[in-house]
Amino acid sequence: MKKDKIIYWVSTGVIGAMMLFSGYSYFTNPQIVEGFKHMGFPDFFRVELGIAKIIGALVLLIPQIPTKIKEWAYAGFIITFVSASIAHINAGDPTPNAIIPLVMLAVLLVSNFYLSKVTTVTV
Repeated sequence: MKKDKIIYWVSTGVIGAMMLFSGYSYFTNPQIVEGFKHMGFPDFFRVELGIAKIIGALVLLIPQIPTKIKEWAYAGFIITFVSASIAHINAGDPTPNAIIPLVMLAVLLVSNFYLSKVTTVTV
C-alpha cells in the first residue's frame, strides 16, 4: 500500500506541478500567446484553458476533494492532452511538441490508476 501511495503522489505531483506552471504561463508568457495565435485559437481560449488547468491541478492535489470531482479533473486533462497533441500535429509543429502531451497523458493515467488503488476501502 505504501508503494501505491508513493507512485500516486509522485505521478499526481508531476501532473499538478506541470499544470499549475502551464496555467500560470498562459497568463504571463508572451510566447504562449503567440503559440495560441500560431495554432489559430482565439485569445479567450488561452485564458479559459489557463484557468481550467489551475483549477484542475488544485482538484487533483488537494486530498480532501472527493474522488468523484477528481475524476472530472482527470477527464478534462485527458481531453486537454489529446487535443494538444492533435493541435500541434495539425499546426505542423515539430514532433516533440505533439509527443510531450502524450507523455503527460501517460503520467496522468498512472495517477488515475493509482488513485483507485489508494482510495479503495477494504472490508
